[in-house]
Amino acid sequence: MKPISRAACLAALITATALCAGDAIARVFPFGPRTRSVNDLGNQYVPYHAYLWDLLHGRADGDLFVNWRSGFGSSLLPDLGTYLTSPFAPLVALFPRDEIDLAVYVITVAKLAAAGAAMAWLLLRLRPGRWWVAGALGASYSLCGWALSDGVYNTMWLDGLIAFPLLCLVGEWATAGRRQVLGVLVVAVAWTANFYTAYMATLGAGLLLLARLLADSHSVRERLVVLRRAALTTVLGMGLAAPVVFVIYLGTRHAYPGRTTVFSSAHWTDVFARMLPTTYSFGSPGVYVNTAALLLALTLPFNPAVPRRVRRVLTVLVVGVAVSFQWGPTHLVWNAFSTPNGSAFRQVFVLCGLLVIAAWCSFAHGVPGRRPLLAASGVLALIVAGASVSGLVYWWSIPIALVGAASGAVVLVLLAAGRRRPRAVVACCAALLITVQLGQSAGTAALADRLRLAHADDYAPWGARQSDQRDAVAQADDWPSYRTEPGREQTVGNDPLLVGGQGAQYYSSLTADVLSRTLTALGGGWTSRGRSVQSLDNPVTDVLFSVGARVHSPPDPHQNWNPQGGGAPFVTRREVPPLVTVRPAGPVPRFGASAFGNQEKLLGAQVYTVPRIQPVTTSGGDTARITASCPAGSEAQLWAPHYSGTARLMDAASATASPAASGAESAAPVGRFRADNPVTKIASVQPLGTVPSSGRVTVELSPDKAGTVQDGALGCLDTGRLSESVERLKTTGATEVHVSGHSVTAELPPGTKRTAVLAVPRIAGWQCAAGASEQRPADSYLGLIAVPLAGSSAPTTVRCDFRPPGLRIGALVGGASLLILLVLIAHSVRQARSSRRKTRQGAPC
Repeated sequence: MKPISRAACLAALITATALCAGDAIARVFPFGPRTRSVNDLGNQYVPYHAYLWDLLHGRADGDLFVNWRSGFGSSLLPDLGTYLTSPFAPLVALFPRDEIDLAVYVITVAKLAAAGAAMAWLLLRLRPGRWWVAGALGASYSLCGWALSDGVYNTMWLDGLIAFPLLCLVGEWATAGRRQVLGVLVVAVAWTANFYTAYMATLGAGLLLLARLLADSHSVRERLVVLRRAALTTVLGMGLAAPVVFVIYLGTRHAYPGRTTVFSSAHWTDVFARMLPTTYSFGSPGVYVNTAALLLALTLPFNPAVPRRVRRVLTVLVVGVAVSFQWGPTHLVWNAFSTPNGSAFRQVFVLCGLLVIAAWCSFAHGVPGRRPLLAASGVLALIVAGASVSGLVYWWSIPIALVGAASGAVVLVLLAAGRRRPRAVVACCAALLITVQLGQSAGTAALADRLRLAHADDYAPWGARQSDQRDAVAQADDWPSYRTEPGREQTVGNDPLLVGGQGAQYYSSLTADVLSRTLTALGGGWTSRGRSVQSLDNPVTDVLFSVGARVHSPPDPHQNWNPQGGGAPFVTRREVPPLVTVRPAGPVPRFGASAFGNQEKLLGAQVYTVPRIQPVTTSGGDTARITASCPAGSEAQLWAPHYSGTARLMDAASATASPAASGAESAAPVGRFRADNPVTKIASVQPLGTVPSSGRVTVELSPDKAGTVQDGALGCLDTGRLSESVERLKTTGATEVHVSGHSVTAELPPGTKRTAVLAVPRIAGWQCAAGASEQRPADSYLGLIAVPLAGSSAPTTVRCDFRPPGLRIGALVGGASLLILLVLIAHSVRQARSSRRKTRQGAPC
């Protein structure tokens, strides 16, 4: 095996060993009882990989364009491009469906190992040297603080970790004038896998290329030629990725607006602390690369074996990049001109890569001697001193860091003095360096695992609860005759992707604005500032969206809402109209302030009695009551988006819990409301039970935090009128509905001029036509797809097709880039043939 291959394999082995050891120490999945599914890993990435498994095995309801499971029909391609276009993602197909958490973990380990191997490969291409040092430094990069604290639970970001060394390698090919076609393909794969972190990696690789051109003795003309070649390679690669990138970009334009944040730099003492092992913080940059590698990087400015110009340029580059992360304007440049929500230092892997490259540059030019080592030790001492005042440093962090630095110093001294006994010295150095590296990185990973669980939301891996839910959904499912809702009691933010069905629940960075606003107007709740839409357990919305079966599960015991379990899920059924119904022609009504009134407008009938109540302001721990009068036998619904706690319908005569509120299989024994502030989390409308014969309604509120219940929060549903509305919609609605992939076709009975309404959110991309007319962008009827129908004495066919916005222009850009690439390939082949012909003609006889 060649040295470069040995280095790549060693880096991958160290990376996988250290990560798995750290997880085993922390006793997290799959090595212990603690879950690793925190925040978006459990809410988004695992469910999306589960849906990818279904797509690859032909078990999904939709295709690459439409996801019929989530949000009552959402655009899938932008989500695929955001979460699932990595070359590693299809590996989920090799695992059983109920081992999806293990599949995502293996993909995570594989990505980190690949990043280490890519960096080791790059280092030896930058300059020859000892292969085992390159392998150890490659693992220092893949096990950096950013990867262990942020990357491991944001699986798609790890593609950027792999992309950075590969894009730097593309820069080297551009400098040498070689492998331009391969460079274009590398750029295309990087930008397709995850364009967000690929953008950061491209910036970092471009800065390194500029630095190397300045450090070498190139003429101005030669530098311009290299830059032109690199720019062409990058632009063509990005062009090939355009069908994905344009779709994602336009998906963000149509998404519900996220939080606008103001950048706040980290304290420099915290930055210094995060350079040390066994430190962790969500809001600071993880610059750890193990202290042996850090010490070696610090020798660069003082190592006389490195040419002075190289020392100066690389040192300025590393320091400049570090400072740019802390300054607002340059921070925006690194983050595509938008301060991110959550972790603010997502680009830190670039700095970690540059530190590793600086360490290799110092070592490969010549092992640093005593003076550079002493100078670097002094700088490291200053860093440790600055870090010591940070609250992120534990009592063991500095001793562990000093052990790593001492081991690195010993290795450098032995290598500098071991020329007469190279094999014995090299073996001792490699063993010492790798052992300490494994210990530091495994400890850092374990600490990050434990502290992340302490401050982040966490979710249980696949287990009996999800299996029971999936079985219940499968038995009730009859799509597209009606929808089957996985249920209000969610396990994660994307239950339909995990367990099946066709529900309202949907969580994505690209959740459509029209979906979130429509469901909110109808009484829906959400978290994550409107991008995690929740299920609605409400009879009227079930009718509006053709939800004919609903799964009811006990609260998730992992969230401590139901520590005893609470039994198996069960299914309730309801008569509902078809997926396509009709409304009278005329002006489209507009949503108002009341969720109950908005439901009636979309239904086209009055079915609620909304009594006046006294508004209530609650505080955690103090119970309160709402009293009102409603028709006897009606179903009480509470819409309190800014209330957090439980609500129970009381019997007016005895002031005790009514049977409807406490029955074993009631749809909602106790209404549980989860709200925070109006920006981050609001609660969904909840059923409370049947109004007693006295007509007196008393609702007991048990809040768990401060909140409000507004006038108009109580709605009493007349189920008889609702049944009449269902029959009317069934009579005038579609007689046949066919759904295939990203198309919906419906046969409607004859009628006068009217409007066909599809129970699907009118997200951008839908084109519809009635009869023989040509398709055009669909109309909207209170947020749903609408198609105007002319009067006809014969049945009318309505057809709607979906194409993701941005796909056409992305395909055009991709096609043009491919055409240019083919021209370049043809030109290169012609030049090669001409060169060989001249060589043969000039050869002596």
